[in-house]
Amino acid sequence: MSDSPAGRLQALFEGHRLTPTQRRIAHCMVRRAADVPFLSSVELAELAGVSQPSVTRFAVALGFDGYPALRRHLREVAPPEQTRAADKGSEHNEYQQAVLAEIENLRHLAELLADPAPVERAGRLLAASRPLPVLGLRAASSQARGFAYFAGKVHPDVRLLDEGGSMLTDRIDAAARAGATALLCFALPRHPREVVEALEYARGAGLTVVTVAESAFAPVAAHSDLLLPAAVGTGLAFDTACAPMLLGRVLLEAMADELPDAQARLEEFDAKAAARGLFVD
Repeated sequence: MSDSPAGRLQALFEGHRLTPTQRRIAHCMVRRAADVPFLSSVELAELAGVSQPSVTRFAVALGFDGYPALRRHLREVAPPEQTRAADKGSEHNEYQQAVLAEIENLRHLAELLADPAPVERAGRLLAASRPLPVLGLRAASSQARGFAYFAGKVHPDVRLLDEGGSMLTDRIDAAARAGATALLCFALPRHPREVVEALEYARGAGLTVVTVAESAFAPVAAHSDLLLPAAVGTGLAFDTACAPMLLGRVLLEAMADELPDAQARLEEFDAKAAARGLFVD
């Protein structure tokens, strides 16, 4: 676990059974890790979209006497140079603040990748699965489609699952019957109930579920064998997902490293593309 503010918060929350509301608070705290030691319970409640008493109950669930005790603990473990991100960004407009928040999300992702073992394990699982189903619905469909597009250049059989409905479980069954051993899911808020149910079904069908989600406290966590977190930005009317997209590319790299013929497949594609005049020089 990283010694970053976000990493310390993740460590603090591990081992606790949290309610959906408490997971929402935990996710908000991780996303605003640099600010949290300086926020009042009312401010944190507003950021998380919950009630102030919910914040108090959350602190008690973590073993503290109340939110003030939790905040004192966070200030004690915060590095001396840590200051409020809000103060740093006060001179920026809302668009700049959204970009700066995404940069912070990418910084958190870089800190998490200091331990490459989870991504390397995911790469092995995805490379070994023939076929490889890739699931992403609604907000996450573009992440799944982008991964599947590039993965198809190095993996022999990638199956994109980006539409819900009654056919979704049929397609999971078909992949399992064809020999799939793992499923990759991109899950972003707001989380469709259908995705949670699909992951539960996939595990019941014997597939190992690897999930990219915005937080280790996302609703899909309980139905994932390996969850890789990458925060989304919430500063604009619609969430931004630079970190999940980049984590998807990192997973592609890790998977390609486990496929001995990946480079040959890429070279074959490039040769055929050149012969067809597929791309403009």
